[in-house]
Amino acid sequence: MAESRAGSVRIAVCLVWNLISSITIVFLNKWIYTRYSFPNLSLTCIHFLTTTLGLWVCQWCNIFNPKSLPFRSMLPLSLTFCGFVVFTNLSLQSNTVGTYQLAKSMTTPCILIIQTVFYNKSFSTKIKLTLVPITLGVITNSYYDVKFNVQGTIYAVVGFLVTSLYQVWVGAKQREFQVNSMQLLYYQAPLSACILALIVPFFEPVFGENGVLSSWDAYAIYFVLASGCAAFSVNLSIYWIIGNTSPVTYNMVGHLKFCLTLIGGFLLFGEKVQFNQLLGVSMTLSGIVAYTHFKVKEQEEADKQIKAYPEQAVEKPALELNSVQVVKSDQTTKSDQSTAS
Repeated sequence: MAESRAGSVRIAVCLVWNLISSITIVFLNKWIYTRYSFPNLSLTCIHFLTTTLGLWVCQWCNIFNPKSLPFRSMLPLSLTFCGFVVFTNLSLQSNTVGTYQLAKSMTTPCILIIQTVFYNKSFSTKIKLTLVPITLGVITNSYYDVKFNVQGTIYAVVGFLVTSLYQVWVGAKQREFQVNSMQLLYYQAPLSACILALIVPFFEPVFGENGVLSSWDAYAIYFVLASGCAAFSVNLSIYWIIGNTSPVTYNMVGHLKFCLTLIGGFLLFGEKVQFNQLLGVSMTLSGIVAYTHFKVKEQEEADKQIKAYPEQAVEKPALELNSVQVVKSDQTTKSDQSTAS
């Protein structure tokens, strides 16, 4: 029981870590885009190069030991990440912000479907019902800004499908190869950076005005490097959260980040907040609170069963939210811990 409680505390700390890092990088990136018009995909490529450098430093400090992984198995994960970045940005460029947010909210139910159909995972009715206020909250928040067009709809649908697959695979690959988040990200980050470097010239200028290799002033470089450091923190926490909880739990944190980002935009940038946005945020937050409550209850029930029947604990598959098996698996390969934009 003490071991399970320690694991829950560790997850809570990592969720807060991801929350702070993600909100930090959102506002850093917003500042970089609005003040310096820095190219989006190029910045993401720099994020993964910075993540790679950070992981090399961690390896040099003996924080974790790399594990050899098959290139053919890592390539699909890296490709889905790049697809997620490219189509998410194309969706944002081709759609209104409201349509973009609405499509993004479809990631969570899509993940539930993928895990149910292809990974034989089951979710309680209570957990499924928490998606209702969350989705309605996103719709309410962006109701007056939802506009559809053929091209934008295609980008949005492909975007949330690839994003869902990417997040599911992050957790699946960690379990498949028995690696922790750092070991997986150690191979995925540089491979994704290389793929993005090949994609960038087709979407953004490399030289000339606003090109990634054009001359930038010292302040722009400083903010880009700060964003890269924040990206390293975000990517590491994303992989750790998905590997030790589930993609669904990570998406709940994502919805919370969306609410806090909206509030932060109002407080820091003076952005106007409409009544429907406040209502939408309230509905989304109520769904997140309900999800957290039900997951904690399910975990308590699981802990009671493990305590009552310890001989069956080894045979049961790991629950989404930090079962004893997940904690032990994490400890045997221990070293902890993602778009980050």
